[in-house]
Amino acid sequence: MQPFELSLTEASRAVRARELSPVELTESVLARIAAVEGRLGAYVTVAADAALAAAARAEREISGSGPRGPLHGIPMALKDLIDAEGIPTTASSHVRAGHVAERDSRVAERLGAAGAVLLGKTHTHEFAYGLTTPQTNNAWDHSRVAGGSSGGSAVAVAAGGATFAMGTDTGGSIRVPAALNGVVGLKPTYGLVPRTGVTSLSWSLDHVGPLTRTVQDAALVLSATAGHDPRDPASVSGPMLDRFPGGDLRGLKVGVPRNHYFDRVTPEVEESVRGAIERLAELGAELVDVEIPMARYIQAVQWGLMVPEATAYHERSLRATPDLYAADVRILLEAGELTSAGDYLRAQRARTMMRDAWARMFDGIDVLAAPTVPMTAAEAGQEAVEWADGTTEAVSDSYVRLCAPANITGVPALTLPVGHDRAGLPIGMQLMARPFHDATVLRVGRVYEESVAGAGRLAPLAA
Repeated sequence: MQPFELSLTEASRAVRARELSPVELTESVLARIAAVEGRLGAYVTVAADAALAAAARAEREISGSGPRGPLHGIPMALKDLIDAEGIPTTASSHVRAGHVAERDSRVAERLGAAGAVLLGKTHTHEFAYGLTTPQTNNAWDHSRVAGGSSGGSAVAVAAGGATFAMGTDTGGSIRVPAALNGVVGLKPTYGLVPRTGVTSLSWSLDHVGPLTRTVQDAALVLSATAGHDPRDPASVSGPMLDRFPGGDLRGLKVGVPRNHYFDRVTPEVEESVRGAIERLAELGAELVDVEIPMARYIQAVQWGLMVPEATAYHERSLRATPDLYAADVRILLEAGELTSAGDYLRAQRARTMMRDAWARMFDGIDVLAAPTVPMTAAEAGQEAVEWADGTTEAVSDSYVRLCAPANITGVPALTLPVGHDRAGLPIGMQLMARPFHDATVLRVGRVYEESVAGAGRLAPLAA
């Protein structure tokens, strides 16, 4: 096994045992990037020299005083919305050409303090306003979409081009590409990981979180990045709670949705996810049928919040340099100018009602389990999908539909691989819990992951 094939947990263990040096690990991952990047397009910027210098520094520190923690000497990537001092933050847009970050984002600062090695910046759908990341190819099938908007981060991790990566999630932008590329993605509780120094899409829906090879890896990254930041007005210092800290799922109630989450999904996705839910029952969990409240309003609330907030953020640059935006993003930003204040306030009021209704739903369950996305990776250029009931849906609407509720309500949501379709493309299951019970979804995901074969598997991509 080559060092780039190791998960974060495995690599950290090898570094601590002095079986692998940070320089050897970083060199291996950089070589992997060089071998596959031409086919994948995961990175905007690869800072190879800086990464090797940081790895050498980490090696000296570990040799001298020991590792600071599990991330010390581990090579990682940042989505190109997340500032790192001295490196461009382009948001994968011509609008940001020439922009170089003057200081670290709080997430980059915390990862640096933990000793992580920055490899570079990964592609996003322009300004995170999309669900495909067109610059990047799926790690499992280059003719298919990577998912978005954190597509570059997901593909880098899936292909061995980063031991872990950070992304952002406004309507599924961590979980969608994670599911489509067969990796783990965590959208933490709203405000748990600070967004200072992160380019915004929609301030009341934005989250920052990790994409990793295993659930345990995601837990390690969350521990290093969570915590209050006074510079982020939405930042909170709530603890990560778990009512069942043991190693099994006995006594845990898993909600199985009767509506919304299994509506208009492909048979292969439904089969894999229901099989994974049954596996949770075999591991000791009690399955409970639940009704998803206010399901008919989810799409309207998501768009009613996101569109005007995004337009407000881009107001000046949209007026000054409209032609620099990609056509799909520009249309959405211009549409936001047509949203009335009354519509936005109604969306906010509906969000409050939805949060209350979801809190009542979680009074009867500990975790909600559901598909992450209704179908596997679409063909590049495919614009719509036709469902068995005769309805037609835009690909982007399809991908956001099952992820949006967790953004609207702010609850933690974890996606992990639970199978493949007949074409060999990955399928993801989503686990959600009440706010600040991030540790619960991570534990349930880890228990499931440890019960099946193949956790942490790389995409079958030849060098």
